[in-house]
Amino acid sequence: MLLAVDVGNTNIVFALFEGTDIKTRWRIATDARRTGDEYAVWLLQLLAIEGYGKQDVSAIIIGSVVPRAIHNLTVLAQKYFGVEPMIAGLGQAEYGFHADIEQPSSLGADRALNTIAAHAKYGGDLVVIDFGTATTFDAVDFNGAYKGGIIAPGINLSLDALVGNTAKLPRIAIEKPRTDSVIGRNTEDQMLIGVFWGYVAMMEGLVSRIKAEIGRPAKTVATGGLALLFDEHTDLFDAVDSDLTLEGLAILAERARDRAT
Repeated sequence: MLLAVDVGNTNIVFALFEGTDIKTRWRIATDARRTGDEYAVWLLQLLAIEGYGKQDVSAIIIGSVVPRAIHNLTVLAQKYFGVEPMIAGLGQAEYGFHADIEQPSSLGADRALNTIAAHAKYGGDLVVIDFGTATTFDAVDFNGAYKGGIIAPGINLSLDALVGNTAKLPRIAIEKPRTDSVIGRNTEDQMLIGVFWGYVAMMEGLVSRIKAEIGRPAKTVATGGLALLFDEHTDLFDAVDSDLTLEGLAILAERARDRAT
């Protein structure tokens, strides 16, 4: 089985694949200082709870936007699973698509993996939105080439900045406002309207502009933690795919194995 490790700025997701199916997954807060031994104590117990052992893991692939985390995850793979991990974007696990941007080496692993998975699953011209610590918008053409995109503050970052830089505004949870009115009658409602509907308006406006530049019909694919929440309140998304980045890792690992044979 394949263990795919998606290292984000906020969380790391470990997913166990059997073929193209995710059998189970676990999430832990990202901490680049966490050692391979510490990962092992946590992960091996979770494997056992789900009825698996380290002998069930035959390959590991790591995709990371936190370079410092890669070394300790490599130690985990080598010491506790006896495998040399594939690193997304390197060696046999090169991405294999054209990055039509000024600095291809600056493209984050998560966005590259989303490009691979979205093209493989949905085809055609695409706009891929990933709700993470930052919210990214990526344009992928019908050939699978990455054409560029947008980086915006994630909605939680926006809320943190609002609350952290004002004296009296309270912390609120991200959720749909209680009514569809955009005229709030109290402080909390006004904040939620600004954050929630302001974010929806930003997404709709930016995607409209991206599609106008593409000049051809394009599907919009959303992934990340808040995709399902927003999908209930906008017609923007053609598909919501919460596992897009992990599936990109699995596709990349399969291609790497094919190259090696």
